[in-house]
Amino acid sequence: MTSIFSFSKWVSVPSGAIFILVGLILLVDFAHEWAETCISHVESEDEDSSFWQRFLVLGTTSMYTASIIMTVVMYVMFCHQQCNMNQTAVTVNLILTVITLILSVNPKIQEANPKSGLAQSSMVSVYCTYLTMSAMSSEPDDKMCNPLVRSSGTRKFSIILGSLFTFVAIAYTTTRAAANSAFQGTNTNGAIYLGNDIEYEGLGGQTRNQLRYEAIKQAVEEGSLPESALYDTAWLGTPSSTEGTIDNQNDDERTGTKYNYTLFHIIFFLATQWIAILLTINVTQDDVGDFIPVGRTYFYSWVKIVSAWICYALYGWTVVAPAVMPDRFGYENYY
Repeated sequence: MTSIFSFSKWVSVPSGAIFILVGLILLVDFAHEWAETCISHVESEDEDSSFWQRFLVLGTTSMYTASIIMTVVMYVMFCHQQCNMNQTAVTVNLILTVITLILSVNPKIQEANPKSGLAQSSMVSVYCTYLTMSAMSSEPDDKMCNPLVRSSGTRKFSIILGSLFTFVAIAYTTTRAAANSAFQGTNTNGAIYLGNDIEYEGLGGQTRNQLRYEAIKQAVEEGSLPESALYDTAWLGTPSSTEGTIDNQNDDERTGTKYNYTLFHIIFFLATQWIAILLTINVTQDDVGDFIPVGRTYFYSWVKIVSAWICYALYGWTVVAPAVMPDRFGYENYY
C-alpha cells in the first residue's frame, strides 16, 4: 500500500500543479471578461447603462476595500515579530497589488488595450489577497503565528469556508475550462463571411444550414453578432430544409455540445489529483482536541502563496503583452 502512495505522488503532484495553473488562467480570463462586459453595457448608453456603471464602480471599490481589510487583518493577526514567512508573504502581496494597479491604469497600457482598467486588477487583487490570507490560516502553529488554530470556533469556520471555496473552485474550473474556446484550440481570430454567394457543391440543404449555423455561432461567440442571430430562421437555405429545424431552433446544442466532453473529464481528473494531495499529505495530530488538520502544512501554505504570485504574473502579462507585442497580442486582433 505504501508503494502505491509513493508512486501516485509522481502523478498527483504534477497533475495538481496543472490544475492550479488552469484555475489561475481562468480567473484572469474571468476578470477581463467581467470588466469588459460591464464596460460594453456602459458604452451602449441604453436605459441600463447607468446600472452597469454603478455596478462596475461598486464592484471595483468593494474588491479593493476587501483587499485592504484582509491585508490589515493579516498584518495584525499573522505577522508577529517571529513570523518572518507571513511578513514576507503579506508584504510581497501588497507590493504586487500596487504594481498591478499601476499597470492597469498606465497610459501606454490603456492605449494598447482601451478596456484595461481597475476593474480587472481589483478582482485579481482580492483573489490573491484571499489566497495569501488562506495560506496563513492553513499553516501550523508551531511558531505561534496562526491564532486561528487555538480557537475551536475559528477552526470550524475555516474548515467550512475552505471546503466551500475548494468545491466551488473545482466546479468552476472544470466546467469553464471545458467550455472555454482558448482551451479547446478554437481559432477566434479568423474572419467569418456569411454571404449567400457561397457555393456548397455536393452538399444537401440540411448540411448547408448546419455550416451556416456554425459560422453564425462562431460570430456570436466572438461578439460580431448578437445571440438572437442564432434563433433567426432567415439564414436557412430553403423552405424544405426548415422542417425539423425550426422546432429545435431554441436548442443551442443541436449541432454539438457547448463544452468539450473529453477536456471536461481531463480537468476533473486533474482536480481529483489535487484533492488527493490535500487528503494524503503527511500531517501531525493537532494538539488541541481531536481536530484533524487536513491541509494544515507549510507545503499547502506555500502552494497558495506561490499561486497568488503566479496569478499576478499572468494578469500582468495580459495587460503588458498588447503594449510590448502589438502585432501578436494587439487589441484589434481580438475585438
